[in-house]
Amino acid sequence: MNLREQREKLEREILSPYAALACESRGRSRDEKKDDIRTDYARDRDRILHCKSFRRLKQKTQVFLSPQGDHYRTRMTHTLEVTQIARTISRALMLNEDLTEAIGLGHDIGHTPYGHAGERALDALCPGGFKHYLQSVRVCEKLEKDRRGLNLTFETLNGMACHTEGQKPVTLEGQVVRLADRIAFLNHDFEDAVSAGAMTEDMLPELVKSRLGTSKSQRITTLIRSIIDNYHDGVISMDEATEAAFREFSDFMYDKLYLYMEGKPKKEERKVYGIVESLYNYYHDDPGAMPAFFVETAFSEGVDRAVTDYISGMSDEFATRTFEDLFIPKSWPVS
Repeated sequence: MNLREQREKLEREILSPYAALACESRGRSRDEKKDDIRTDYARDRDRILHCKSFRRLKQKTQVFLSPQGDHYRTRMTHTLEVTQIARTISRALMLNEDLTEAIGLGHDIGHTPYGHAGERALDALCPGGFKHYLQSVRVCEKLEKDRRGLNLTFETLNGMACHTEGQKPVTLEGQVVRLADRIAFLNHDFEDAVSAGAMTEDMLPELVKSRLGTSKSQRITTLIRSIIDNYHDGVISMDEATEAAFREFSDFMYDKLYLYMEGKPKKEERKVYGIVESLYNYYHDDPGAMPAFFVETAFSEGVDRAVTDYISGMSDEFATRTFEDLFIPKSWPVS
């Protein structure tokens, strides 16, 4: 047996009967020769990690736009934190860590610049709306590698597409990432909000502090522990008291931060709508101004699709610079 076959054999022997085995994957949209070293899920992970769209996550906003300081989350650090929490849970439940990691690394790869403000702006402009989790699948299937795509397995793509809302992922690994995403962004976004002066520790509801903990570390540990301790026969859940506190934490964050945040961070966020709308309308009126790759998309799938792909793939810095180049007058020398 080669190394991949040895790994597949080991998975069958040691993983949970509810784990997704690489040798039983539903496969890829295009058949290809198996790797001698890595399983299919390990190859998915590596393809995501090495693609251009993943690298751009380092310059995409998580919550706070253009913060002063080096310690605020970006979309990439959020992705890494989600993946690590998910791997901790998957390891404890004897699930497939390679698949968990692939889904975790890819779950936000289609996210817009400027965080959720950018997503809301595109959602309002794009006919049919815009959802970053569906764009993540599109990036991996149709846009990366000059339209060849990454040719990921069904299980990885399903976990990415279902990580936020709607239908549950078909694998437990995908369900773990879905929970890990919420655990990560609620706790880490709250920590960033405190650092930004938008919130204080005292603002947390008493139920959250008493049940989950008074620090980020305590809260994450409590939530992970509850998932592990309540796992039974392929069903992933928390105990009722912890889940109730988790829901209250989520409601608090949406009410006080994500939807109705006050002060300078929110004022800066409002500027995003003007930037994204201006870029969208400019390229919609003149699609030939986009790079050739997206001009081809305009011919094959329509201008709206092409402009949405182009803008959603931009980093914060690139989108801002492009807006300045197009709409801010330049100084010029007088002879």
